[in-house]
Amino acid sequence: MVQAMLPTRQQEIDDFKQQINLTEYAAAQGYVLDRSESSRNSVAMRGPGGDKIIIGRDASSGHWIYFSVRDDADNGTIIDFIQNRQRLDLGGARKALRPWVGASPHPPGKPAPERFVGDVEPISRDLARIRAQFAAMRPVQSAHPYLEQERCIPIAVLADPRFAGRIYTDRHGNAVFPHHDRDGLCGFELRNTRFKGFAKGGQKGLWYSAHDRSDQNLVITESAIESLSYHALHRPEATRYFSIAGEMNPTQRQLLESAFRKLPPGAAIRIATNHDAGGHHLAGEIKAIAAATDRADLALIDRYPEGEGADWNDVLRAAGPRPGLAAERAPSPVLQR
Repeated sequence: MVQAMLPTRQQEIDDFKQQINLTEYAAAQGYVLDRSESSRNSVAMRGPGGDKIIIGRDASSGHWIYFSVRDDADNGTIIDFIQNRQRLDLGGARKALRPWVGASPHPPGKPAPERFVGDVEPISRDLARIRAQFAAMRPVQSAHPYLEQERCIPIAVLADPRFAGRIYTDRHGNAVFPHHDRDGLCGFELRNTRFKGFAKGGQKGLWYSAHDRSDQNLVITESAIESLSYHALHRPEATRYFSIAGEMNPTQRQLLESAFRKLPPGAAIRIATNHDAGGHHLAGEIKAIAAATDRADLALIDRYPEGEGADWNDVLRAAGPRPGLAAERAPSPVLQR
């Protein structure tokens, strides 16, 4: 008899995790949907007492899952959600959730449809956790000790509107640079004194500056700090920045090709990679991607920093306001306007 009941109990728990829309259940508990911070595969909700959670559907199990923005240990399925907030044991949680499932669900306090999301696309647990971690970070609006003091990035650059919402800091004081793919945030670079990392479980997309419809030029660097450095040195107008964060992956190739196809007629792509073998190889990859678009109107310009092995932050820190440049092709007429 006991053996027959165990699968039934486990099946009930699994039904709770799969069938109960966690955004709907959270709305019934007083949580409010934050559409501005939600995407097609993750939902941000704010709750009582300043609580904030990111909700998704686990791609591997089909379970609804959540991650707290404030507490890394507060995460899991709807069972964990109710136990962590109502201090119920498993039996109490099962009893509270039964009205939400079955042939004729009758949940108490059922919220109006506009207060929750009907469904979301599947997401990995790693990516859901990354989005919760990122939601706790604060944007850098002007000052950041590491970027200013060690990387010599001027406050005027950090405060430039084109970089608004593109530079963050976490609770450890790291400089954080978010990467995006077609589905939104997919990871982030972490930089600090003698520390360089990337979000655990994340994937590299592109870090990019804000887009303006007047942009005629695109600068591509190997890191976000090098993009900031290039801008500090040259202050080009009508320019957007992309960075790769090291070697290029297939997703980044697709993102670049898509971006190149959308550039305005006669746009210029400045390839500002490092002046070393790796930078030259990356520049070659970028040129091959541009060639695949059949956009003969695009101007491809090499912009290597002077000095073998140098990057653009080396130039900013060491060379002052008038750094030299390695050999550069003739500028596009677009850049001379």
